[in-house]
Amino acid sequence: MAVEIAGLHYRTGSPVRVRLDRGRIVSVRPAGRPARGMPWIAPGLVDLQVNGFAGGDFNGPRADGEAAEKVSGELARHGVTAFFPTVVTAGVEAIEEALRAIDSACRRRGAARDAVAGIHLEGPFLSPEEGPRGAHDPAHVRAPEWNLLERWRRASGGRLRILTMSPEWPGSPEFIARCVRAGVLVALGHTAASPEQIRQAVEAGARLSTHLGNGSHLLLRRHSNYLWEQLAEDRLWASAIADGFHLPHAVLKVILRMKGPRAILVSDSVRLAGMPPGTYETAVGGKVVLTPEGRLHLERNPELLAGSALPLVRGVARLAASGLGTLAEAWDRASRGPAELLGLPSAKGLVPGAPGDLAVFSWDGRAVRILRTYRRGTLVFDEERDGGVPPNVTSGRVPARPT
Repeated sequence: MAVEIAGLHYRTGSPVRVRLDRGRIVSVRPAGRPARGMPWIAPGLVDLQVNGFAGGDFNGPRADGEAAEKVSGELARHGVTAFFPTVVTAGVEAIEEALRAIDSACRRRGAARDAVAGIHLEGPFLSPEEGPRGAHDPAHVRAPEWNLLERWRRASGGRLRILTMSPEWPGSPEFIARCVRAGVLVALGHTAASPEQIRQAVEAGARLSTHLGNGSHLLLRRHSNYLWEQLAEDRLWASAIADGFHLPHAVLKVILRMKGPRAILVSDSVRLAGMPPGTYETAVGGKVVLTPEGRLHLERNPELLAGSALPLVRGVARLAASGLGTLAEAWDRASRGPAELLGLPSAKGLVPGAPGDLAVFSWDGRAVRILRTYRRGTLVFDEERDGGVPPNVTSGRVPARPT
């Protein structure tokens, strides 16, 4: 059944009527003069890095076949129409089981089948060094091994689309080239690689820096280091966590300036994202505290973050509210940009022929409030029908002054 949506085009601010039919946008027409309170319409958000959300977890003992379905439904409340469940460093069998669970969920009829665009494997081929390794379990960090990756690709049902690895291991260029030939996008992250190793990785086909600026040593060489090298490499895209806690305002500004349209946003959310503030027990880190502002830190040391606990829309709001881009630019970094990098059809944007993946929202200059979300032309979240984000769960509002 055809659906028509009226609102302000997120790029032009002009009133439009978007018509959806059979899962696609069939027309985008002018809609006269803007009406008071008219919402905005934009392509749905695309999150390349979701470890978990609202209690659903793709890692550890909580990971099961229901996580993808639960997370898909919860992310719709925050305007996300496509995402990549992210499996992190663990034992060989644990990774295989997690991948099989996601694939199984995607084969069934339900939200996961429409929302999961692929799987992101973050590890275990990461740096073994303290700092760059981050919170990844050192017991399972290992050198790249093609037969192992092939085993995991089969377990994922061919859905493994992104691999984050460090190119500091011997044979990394050859391994990366093989991944590229197999259709896996290689991202550099959690790395202590030398500038030369990074250059070789890019020559072999690596295309992305994962959460650039995080997962690194506290102190680096002044000139020759892996952050400068990735920033200066024009062939590398860069993802960033713009939740206001993982990167200082100035660092985020530099990444956006250096990478231009190839800078994209990710949430890197964990299972506690989208949950009420409080103290929680986790498998990694023990007791953690989720503040009302959405900052997740270790109870024993508030200076140490315990992951990201805010949805992707928070990063969009932060960029637009802090002057790091217009609303349209910020939104594209979390929607069309990631889609373009992964070759998803939603990269077309708000045009006829594009998928009917849309977010309808309000914007007051500081907060994005998702009103409705459509996946493949079907209404999957309606604030009036389903209830909005509870007031005790942080969503899109950002402080008046950036930190």
